[in-house]
Amino acid sequence: MEFNKRVVVAGAGKSGISAAKLILDCGGEVILFDQNEKTDRPALLRQFEEYEKIGIVIGKIEEALLDTIDLLILSPGISIEAPFTEEFRKRNIPIWGEIELAYQASQGKLAAITGTNGKTTTTTMVGEICKAWQSDTYTVGNIGMPFTSIARATTKDSMVVAEISSFQLETIAEFQPDVSAILNITPDHLDRHHTLECYRDTKRKITMNQTADQVCVLNYDDESTRAMADLILARPVFFSRLTELSEGVCLIGDQIVIREAGKEVPVLSTGEMILLGNHNVENYLAAIAISHYMGVPVDVIRQVCKEFKGVAHRIEFVKEVKGVAYYNDSKGTNPDAAIKGIQAMNRPTLLIGGGYDKGVDFDDWIESFDGKVRYLVLIGQTAGLIADTARRHGFTNIIMEDNLEKAVETCYRLAEEGDAVLLSPACASWGQFANYEQRGDMFKAYVQALSEQ
Repeated sequence: MEFNKRVVVAGAGKSGISAAKLILDCGGEVILFDQNEKTDRPALLRQFEEYEKIGIVIGKIEEALLDTIDLLILSPGISIEAPFTEEFRKRNIPIWGEIELAYQASQGKLAAITGTNGKTTTTTMVGEICKAWQSDTYTVGNIGMPFTSIARATTKDSMVVAEISSFQLETIAEFQPDVSAILNITPDHLDRHHTLECYRDTKRKITMNQTADQVCVLNYDDESTRAMADLILARPVFFSRLTELSEGVCLIGDQIVIREAGKEVPVLSTGEMILLGNHNVENYLAAIAISHYMGVPVDVIRQVCKEFKGVAHRIEFVKEVKGVAYYNDSKGTNPDAAIKGIQAMNRPTLLIGGGYDKGVDFDDWIESFDGKVRYLVLIGQTAGLIADTARRHGFTNIIMEDNLEKAVETCYRLAEEGDAVLLSPACASWGQFANYEQRGDMFKAYVQALSEQ
């Protein structure tokens, strides 16, 4: 892709820097813009080999500069409603996200996966399945590696498997996956999307440019995603854990099967799965459906699924200390995801929760404790709100701590042999941590240190 444009890239984090490098590589000019007045300009410039072709603007963009700009690229963490974006709209300057930029610069076959929960596990599984079939496969997006970082390396034979967040879907234009997937919809990010309806519509945008000969994989067991089948142009393909489908990918007894054009092909039994829990059965179902419609043979799908061990930060066993099992579920960034974490525990549990306030309620999460949680140890911005919710539901074994390290120490002190300690915050990490990975890594480090006490 030749890209002879002058572009403002908003956000100087990992995604913004990767987008800026791609634009430079395609022949464009970049103004890297960050509103944080404390941003280190020299440190930013050192990340670019061709730093003479890049400008740095800190704090505010002057109007005179805007008149020279062809395009605005927003990093996912910046809302399309950010006040500075209005100045670009007034001048009819297109606003893309880095996902759209990467799509425009890439080649090959694309699977794009969204939903409230299960995205990372499903995307990782599909990535491993596709890579076993086609070595020229890239797993990218919200999962950690920016799509922009590999876009120029792709060829017509490449396969790209992308985890796509609702934030990234706000700013697509021509983005058109060969296979899209919407795994489920539960309330999340309402601080940004304001209403569940807006959040749901944003998720559905993953299909907006697909045609009738492309596929959208949908969860039949989720009322919101099931209803989307009538609203999209792509061919809907359902997966279901609870319903025996006449067409699609479903669980019959203990066997996942693909039903298509009057034929039934068995793929995997639940006994062959390493990952446990009903939510993971749904992840297997989705991954099998996506991989099948990406053209991967069933025998390859089956073998990789049998060997798949999951992802870090999702109900990840850390270690056992004095008969207490410690689990890292930092990826449980909303109540519905955190419910899955509780359901996976098979012992009395000390639960660490709390974090950034995304505007959701915690009633269902507290109700899911079902006598299993001995103590609820809370940190972060939402600690007070969660504590009030818990008390309203009759749960009073609540301890408030200043930070994660103190929360781990408290659990270590209170836990008894046979208990579990679970970090499953039901909240985003922002405020105290850069991301859920950092939160999970710090939890693991604190737990590893416990054996020395």
